[in-house]
Amino acid sequence: MINAKYVRILFAAAALTGASATLAACAAGPKSESTGEYVDSSAITTKVKAALLNEADLKASQISVETYKDVVQLSGFVDSSAAKNKAGQVTASVQGVRSVKNDLVVK
Repeated sequence: MINAKYVRILFAAAALTGASATLAACAAGPKSESTGEYVDSSAITTKVKAALLNEADLKASQISVETYKDVVQLSGFVDSSAAKNKAGQVTASVQGVRSVKNDLVVK
């Protein structure tokens, strides 16, 4: 028969293992974002998209925006070098953006 003390130890070990796994899933690594960083990146992406939409001379629907650890990557197509530069400047001016990787292609 199983001892009650042994059962309690097993339950405590299982609870600690589950808690450790949960905390590890929320921690950031070199190639992943923590939950808070992910939320911040999503907010920055939304702000950048809104700022690009407010620019009449940019076709914002052709510009993709991705944010990872406060670094924003722009991709897609624009009509001129001036539009590419403008998109980069607008993006860099958004609060929370640490840097901009402007991969827009002039077509």
